[in-house]
Amino acid sequence: MKKLLFLPAVLLLTILAVSSLNAQCENWNDSARKSEAEDAHVVYRSLIKGKSIEDLQNMGAEEFKTTFDNWKLAYDLAPAADGKRASHYSDGRKIYMAMLKKETDDAKKKEYADIIKRLYDEQMKCYGNEGFLQGRKGFDMFYSLGDGYSLASFETLKKSVEKGGNDTEYIVFDPLTKIMVYLYTSKQITREQVIEVFDKADGVIKHNIENNKDYGQYYKDVDAIVAANFKDVAGEVFDCQYFKNRLLPKYHENPENIDVIRYVYGILADQDCDEEDPEMVELKTKYEVIAKAINDSLELVRRVENPLYDAAQLQKEGEYDKAIARYKEGIKSSDDNDAIAQAYYSIAFIQTWQKGQYQTARSNARKAADLKSGWGKPYILIGDMYAKSSRSCGDDWNARLAILAALAKYRYAKSIDSEVADEANKRIGSYAAARPERQEGFMRNISEGSKAKVKCWIGETVTVEFKD
Repeated sequence: MKKLLFLPAVLLLTILAVSSLNAQCENWNDSARKSEAEDAHVVYRSLIKGKSIEDLQNMGAEEFKTTFDNWKLAYDLAPAADGKRASHYSDGRKIYMAMLKKETDDAKKKEYADIIKRLYDEQMKCYGNEGFLQGRKGFDMFYSLGDGYSLASFETLKKSVEKGGNDTEYIVFDPLTKIMVYLYTSKQITREQVIEVFDKADGVIKHNIENNKDYGQYYKDVDAIVAANFKDVAGEVFDCQYFKNRLLPKYHENPENIDVIRYVYGILADQDCDEEDPEMVELKTKYEVIAKAINDSLELVRRVENPLYDAAQLQKEGEYDKAIARYKEGIKSSDDNDAIAQAYYSIAFIQTWQKGQYQTARSNARKAADLKSGWGKPYILIGDMYAKSSRSCGDDWNARLAILAALAKYRYAKSIDSEVADEANKRIGSYAAARPERQEGFMRNISEGSKAKVKCWIGETVTVEFKD
């Protein structure tokens, strides 16, 4: 009989729980007041859309009241809006956060904070996405809702990691680890709890550093923040032996697995394990061999697939003809003007200093300059061509006119590009004494400031200036 009496009570509790959930997740689609809910939604959304919490704080009193009243009506009639979007929950949190930040009464602030947390919970029940929302809820609890370094904040952020896994947002880990350290040092959680949560968090961070193309750098930054948060307790919480006990079995199970060796050795090295330890020596040796093989393989692929990169490496290796050929391939396949400009410049550099092909070099340097305005280096290089070939420009007078052509390029280079000013000034200073002598100009009936043409391959007209 007792069992029979108990069953209806259990059934009643179940029905009440389901009814409560259904009430939280009601939408306007089957509501008798659908139009009223939709109208209120449209009104408040038009006032809140695109606004930050700070914007809402600065809203006029009447506008804010209209926003709040219409949101409240829309939320009361249809918490889940149309059943496809969670805007009534997220907008409600934004509205109450603005109210909380302006409020001075502690009791009211707590009331608003509780409503914000409740709206997070309701959204999770109706729309899921618990990993993300627990993270945002815990973040707000720590920074804005007054929960700070509490166990409640810790449990919320920990749940975000458990539910979110590798998709856990990077913003979770700074407050989570700050709280962990505080709770551990105040003896509210144990070392074992810290290690359990840390392992999960560290795994997520490391995964995203390696695999998250969009936010990998953010996870890398937060990895450094986490290390700093644990700095004062790391030696107490973690030790080399702990990591060896945890990781070496994985290595022994997969002694030739590249990823396992890299991971295990990286962690143990970070923990300052003794480098002379036989297992560390074995790991390091394998790691270095494998790392070199991987890097060599990646380098080969990069050079095959990226002709401009390959050309630069060939140039460094002294393979100048091959480098020029690869630069030309890269120019044809690239649509990046800066990269193409650099390629033309590099070809011109080789042709100037290794080949002595000045006319072709000048043509390529000019192409580089045309593609990248305000870049002085091509003009420095043309000046070098003129100075380097000046002695082959005929008699002493024409050789010195070639120097004037070089000086003109150096001066122009620094006039358009301040980054090459020092380089240009050094050359100007070096070649100043190589300008024509006034007596030589007098004998040729040429005065300072007049124009003269350099007769060799340079073929440019220069303004005559004398060294004396």
